[in-house]
Amino acid sequence: MKDKQKILNRIFRYLFTLLFITYLTLYFSMQTGYYEYETRKKNQLTEEQITKFEEDVKKGKNIKLEDYLKETEVDYGNQMSQIGKNFSLQVSNAVQNGIEKIFSQLNKIASE
Repeated sequence: MKDKQKILNRIFRYLFTLLFITYLTLYFSMQTGYYEYETRKKNQLTEEQITKFEEDVKKGKNIKLEDYLKETEVDYGNQMSQIGKNFSLQVSNAVQNGIEKIFSQLNKIASE
């Protein structure tokens, strides 16, 4: 029993440390302006594309919308995200089944 408690304490400590490091990383990236920098960089690319479009209109070039739009849809799918998605679906199904069983039991009790 003591060994099991030690293992649980160790797991909790590592999990808490990981969450705390994640929090600090996100906090410092926000405080240093990393997010704003990335947003500004995207905005500059958009302004460059507008300028290029206006120049091409003035020159009378054949204009295709695809030439001025950046590919913004990124596929973030990987094995870890798929595992997370499957785990989330299993938890959701378990919770839904549990709630349905609870209400069916309450319904039986109320109807008696």
